[in-house]
Amino acid sequence: MTQTADLDDDARYAAIAARDRRFDGLFFTAVLSTGIYCRPSCPARTPARERVRFHPSAASAQEAGFRACKRCLPDATPGSPEWDVRAGTADRAVRLIADGVVDRDGVQGLADRLGYTPRHLGRLLVEQHGAGPLALARARRAQNARVLLETTDLGLADVAFAAGFSSVRQFNETVRAVYDATPSHLRARGVHPRAGWRGGARGPGDEASHGDDGVLRLRLAVRTPFDAPALLDFLAYHLVPGVETAEDGWYARTLDLPHGAGTLRLDLADTTLASAAPGTAQLHLELRLADLRDTGAALERARRLVDADADPGAVAAHLAADPVLAPLVGEHPGLRVPGQVDGAETALRTVVGQQISVSGARTVLGRVVAEHGARVETGLPGLTRLFPGADVLAAVDPETLPMPRARGRALVGLAAALAAGEVDLERGAGRADVRERLLALTGIGPWTADYVAMRALADPDVFLPTDVGVRTAATRLGHDPAEVVARSAGWSPWRSYALMHLWQTLMPPTPTSQEAAR
Repeated sequence: MTQTADLDDDARYAAIAARDRRFDGLFFTAVLSTGIYCRPSCPARTPARERVRFHPSAASAQEAGFRACKRCLPDATPGSPEWDVRAGTADRAVRLIADGVVDRDGVQGLADRLGYTPRHLGRLLVEQHGAGPLALARARRAQNARVLLETTDLGLADVAFAAGFSSVRQFNETVRAVYDATPSHLRARGVHPRAGWRGGARGPGDEASHGDDGVLRLRLAVRTPFDAPALLDFLAYHLVPGVETAEDGWYARTLDLPHGAGTLRLDLADTTLASAAPGTAQLHLELRLADLRDTGAALERARRLVDADADPGAVAAHLAADPVLAPLVGEHPGLRVPGQVDGAETALRTVVGQQISVSGARTVLGRVVAEHGARVETGLPGLTRLFPGADVLAAVDPETLPMPRARGRALVGLAAALAAGEVDLERGAGRADVRERLLALTGIGPWTADYVAMRALADPDVFLPTDVGVRTAATRLGHDPAEVVARSAGWSPWRSYALMHLWQTLMPPTPTSQEAAR
């Protein structure tokens, strides 16, 4: 298992000497003689052992005064999978920082969400990630700015605000400090097709006009192998008409973002990623946003959705040791646990889908969305609505919902708890507390609470022993379901991925959005 807790500095140096791509994003190497920091797989000549220092995050290296390497682009890596495995306070804070909480609400707002004082939270972050909340937010803004500069033709002022900077001056100073280059120089070396936002520069308080149909085409770093077709199959099978759409090779959906509505479209057509050697690949992502300030938040939601920070090598090595899972892991290397773009939406959808088929849940959810979801203009066929917010569904009469009364009451009760803040499904929430609060609600049992933990809170170690799909898959594979359930304890800490491998054996071909709507 490629966990940094298992590595001492000698092991880290061996990894950079071997240019081992499996460790990209798990730690960073700072070179004293050059003043730069790199990812472990950097192609440059390996520095002498006494000239390197290791940092747990890019922000930590930047805080120590090192600049990003221009050859290996160390910030263009997935995040650490340990953030989800450990799920401690500092790890949850990193997820919220990536979502832009510090940019929107400041360090105090971040601390309030986690239930700590800013000072204590800062100590925790420095201890585990080598940098405080402001430095981590600065590193994330710099990374987003570089991607925007190299892949779009946005004006520099637009890039600054889209990346989360409060001023163009702050943007210029940060880019120079982190990359030892001006924004214009970074743009000049970009090699990807560009399509930017139409219109002039907008400040942090401005929004795009309603008719602005600009598209941002960006890169999304994931570790390989990456089973894109399997991820598409799952998302397409569960799509909600009006909110999501999928066709052969891509998936798209609407987004309810902090400053307005938006859409994302993911290219999942590359079948070669599943057989790729361990390393880092780039998915193609298109965003349409009502407000450029939501760029960082939309990127983070896309990362959650595709489980971008997973370590497929560690997962496969562990699960393939079990004879039940070994052939499944071999058939689908790099299988991901599909995440979410909104934790509350995931929980509400899960309640609707209790004890009915997936196709039945799609039909019911489509009716709920058509009745209560806000209409939006997206420019993408099939995407016409936002999923209704918890506050909207909390005010609905359960008797009017297209489902059994008990389930309608459970849905409205969950929506009310979410709207009141009694249940928090942001990535900063503590899993044990969320589970306890969900189980206290009428109509929500262990299956629902655990499924929500897996999808909404990215818990990598969830197994559903009573799930019908698990038992069906075990039987079809020629195993006693009770025996498979008994073996699942040995699959920890990656039981969510084991569950996905079992479910994958039952997955039908990807339906189109038109088929899903019927």
